[in-house]
This record gives sequence, structure tokens and C-alpha cells, in this order.
Amino acid sequence: MIGLWRSVLMMCALLLAAPAWSADNDYRMGTGDVLRITVYGQPELATEARVGESGNITFPLIGNVRLAGATPAQGEAEIAQRLSKGGFILEPFVTLNVLQYRSQQISVLGRVNRPGKFALEKVSRVSDALALAGGIIADGADTVTLVRTRDGKPEYRDIDVIALFKPGGEASNVLVQDGDIINVARQPMFYIYGEVQRPGAFRLEQNMSVVQALSMGGGVTARGTQKGIRILRRDASGGMQELDTQLADLLKKDDVVYVKESLF
Repeated sequence: MIGLWRSVLMMCALLLAAPAWSADNDYRMGTGDVLRITVYGQPELATEARVGESGNITFPLIGNVRLAGATPAQGEAEIAQRLSKGGFILEPFVTLNVLQYRSQQISVLGRVNRPGKFALEKVSRVSDALALAGGIIADGADTVTLVRTRDGKPEYRDIDVIALFKPGGEASNVLVQDGDIINVARQPMFYIYGEVQRPGAFRLEQNMSVVQALSMGGGVTARGTQKGIRILRRDASGGMQELDTQLADLLKKDDVVYVKESLF
């Protein structure tokens, strides 16, 4: 039940907290995008056009204009320059808005409600992409991985989803681009056994301590003791090491917490 409520709350946060982002100077136009272009004081030049397979649109007076790969601001400057250079308008003020974003496709994979490929209808960020995929499911990780190809090489960036909705988190809520992949892995787990009420595997939350792990396991039984708790943890070579621990110590992925029986 806790996992279900977490999934619902995460979905609500994605839908409500994600801002509606307008056209951004970082956005690169592409094939299929629908544009509205106006020139101040020249209503007869107002144009709506779709970027064709060639990457061009046709604009009055100046003909074909290549916009694929350009930002809206660059498109405005290009059209203004050609109108001025051609002697059509002195110092034109051009405004370009993207009405429909059809050129951008991303993939959201892993532990989300609707994994798959999505066409972006507007400038979108990581939170928007997760909302398109229906949000993160109950066993999904709090950190997602953004995979982006740059100059033919993949780049990987881990993004803390919880931090996105805290002050300063907007810096990590980056724009997604055509071809991006967002992967949501399964949340890391820890294991607890021995003299606890509910031994088993549990979700490892951020900065979880040993005492919090004990509470997840229902607490120590009447026969158990909090003294001498052991943690089994894999080392860098993959072997298991047994560690003494304190209640305030933090757990790591795949830790095994063992609660001993009291001798008295």
C-alpha cells in the first residue's frame, strides 16, 4: 500500500510541479515542426509553415529558408537579415514561434507505467518526459539516467528525481532532446534477517540508516539485541565482508543486515 501511494504521489508531483515551458533558445527546430512567423507592421507576411523534409520553409519575398537545426532566435535573425539584405523591409522585427513540436522523439524505459518512445509536442524537460510515460512505478529508483548521444558518443547523466521538486532542483530539470533516452532502474534494495519481526528484502531509501532498516523489519524481536549488529557487504572485488556497525551508520545497495540473538 505504501508503494502504491508513493507511485500516486510521484505522478501527481510530475504533473503538477513540472512547469509549462515556452519555446526555449536551446531548442533546435526540425522536420515536421509547425512555425508561426510574423514581421512587425507587416501583417501580409504573417506565415504558418511546417518544416519540410529538406529542413526548409518557404517565406514570402525571400523563398526557401533553412531552419532545421536552428534555434527560434537564429531563425528570426536569418529571416530578418534576408528581408533587410534584399531591400524588402528596413530593419525588420521578426518573431518566430513553434506551434507544434513534431521533430523530437525520446524514449523512456525501465520502471515507468508506460515505457516506450514519445514524440514531443512542446519544449520538454526530464519531468515532462517522465509524466508522458505515466510516472515512476512503486519499485522505480529515485535517480534516473539520461543517455544522450553527442558527436557520436553516448553521454550519461544521473538525475535525482526527488531533488527536482526542491528549491534549486530546476537546474537538474534539463531539456530533453531528439534521441534522448531516460532509463528508470529498479530501486536498490537491502536485506535484513535474524531476530527481527519481518525479515526480508526492502527498498533502500536515500540516506537510510541501520536503525531505520530495523524499523522497516518491524523492530527487534524479544530474543534479539541491537548490540553487535552485523552487515554483510560486497567489496570492490565482489567478495563479501562482514562489518561491525552502529545504529546511525548508513546502508548501501545490497547490504545484508543481521540481527543476532541476545545471549541473556
